[in-house]
Amino acid sequence: MSGATGRTILLTGVNGQVGFELARTLQGLGRVIALDRAGLDMSNLDQIRSVVRDVKPQLIVNPASYTAVDKAETDVEGAMRLNAEAPGVLAEEAKRLGAALVHYSTDYVFDGAKVDAYREEDDVNPQNVYGRSKLAGEQAIAAVGCPHLILRTSWVYGMRGKNFLLTMLRLGAEREELAVVADQIGAPTWSNTIATLTANILAQAAAANADDWWRMHSGTYHLTAGGATSWHGFAQAIFELSTLSRRPVLKPIPASDYPTPAVRPSNSRISNDKLAASFGLRAPDWKEALRLCIG
Repeated sequence: MSGATGRTILLTGVNGQVGFELARTLQGLGRVIALDRAGLDMSNLDQIRSVVRDVKPQLIVNPASYTAVDKAETDVEGAMRLNAEAPGVLAEEAKRLGAALVHYSTDYVFDGAKVDAYREEDDVNPQNVYGRSKLAGEQAIAAVGCPHLILRTSWVYGMRGKNFLLTMLRLGAEREELAVVADQIGAPTWSNTIATLTANILAQAAAANADDWWRMHSGTYHLTAGGATSWHGFAQAIFELSTLSRRPVLKPIPASDYPTPAVRPSNSRISNDKLAASFGLRAPDWKEALRLCIG
């Protein structure tokens, strides 16, 4: 793998929450070829192979994902194609080129039964189709054995796309009262935080002997905001920081009062200690990041 100068980076899913931010943070690390679905349909495995072979990147960054957690329960094939099969093909093509792959996964690979924050080495036990599809993608990449980073994150939000922050702002402007789940705990993570830390990690790789660096660091890491809260606590913080003229009343409810097709873990906290030890990086506290995002 070559250094940053003259390096080609293939970025998928550029219109997504994380992809949009990565298209900016990866600048300076190489020539970024950022593709949306029109340029690279990640559900078309043959097109993935064709595009990668045409671009010949030294690095592939893949934030593209099937993220409709509830819809996945009835669209198993679609979720598996994007979240499991496509990453496997990217890994195969990366290995063929001698390239590296950065891929994003989720806290939903865990069942939420642990009391403390999950560590990378903890047993996985996804409770929904989305989680199983993302785990299958992780396993496919690891099985191929190309140089790779799998970055698990959680509760991703930003000022574009579909996410909890934008849903709360929209509903808060429409309703006087909102019932929000208060017994599921996790770390709301700003898409910009994910992209910024990813670029920082890749800058470290570019500054080192690339082959040695990837041999030492390939694997799975947790990357979320610091701290944790409930969906109800997240909503409270959103409205405290928002510019809405009237704040809705927030009613805390148990998840059992808001049934969804896909089961969510009650504990989505994942430890970032390995990320800090390996790369010297820690994300801001979730509430500080939220302040930066809204402000």
